[in-house]
Amino acid sequence: MKQTEQETFWSGEFGQQYTDRNTRDREEWDNFYQQNWGLTKSEMNARFASGWSSETRILEVGCNTGMQLRGLQDAGFTNLYGVELQPYAVEKAKQTTQHINIIQGSGFDLPFRDDFFDVVCTNGVLIHIAPDDLPKIMDEMVRCSRRYIWGFEYYSPELSSIPYRGNEGFLWKADYAALFQQRHPSLKLVKQELYPYVNTSESGNVDYMYLLEKTA
Repeated sequence: MKQTEQETFWSGEFGQQYTDRNTRDREEWDNFYQQNWGLTKSEMNARFASGWSSETRILEVGCNTGMQLRGLQDAGFTNLYGVELQPYAVEKAKQTTQHINIIQGSGFDLPFRDDFFDVVCTNGVLIHIAPDDLPKIMDEMVRCSRRYIWGFEYYSPELSSIPYRGNEGFLWKADYAALFQQRHPSLKLVKQELYPYVNTSESGNVDYMYLLEKTA
């Protein structure tokens, strides 16, 4: 499958720089979220994943070096998978994770059978998918999930493009839960929380976490 413009951009040198810039150990990872949103990512995750069995099979699409997966592992989940486009990030993930199944691949063509996972999630990944390509990755995520779609992304009521480090056409914000439901009307919104930035340099921006459930 031919790479999109965004895939080429993120799998190259810019993506490597992003990985080096954003790779954190567990304590730094939670501190980063605490400083920006007033909650650790572990606390956010617990609000949505509470009550799930430790054996819940979870796939993260665009897992980078596996920080979210390590956080879920520390929370007691044992059946964790990740798909990451960037080979450099996959190699770094293999150095920093244990007993997590991380492979190199594209969210547009997930190498898993239908309904293989209980949960398929993204964390700051859909924001980097061009709007015309969103249906492809959303369809793949829904196909591979038996029950839940879980996301943490930049939020805006309307889809809008924003510059990213001097580049145009590589970052968007939207109501991604609503876009999933427009594409797949059988998805039901189970839970959603908005997280305004408490970091003054990001004042006015909002991220959000959402959980959708398949009903058909």
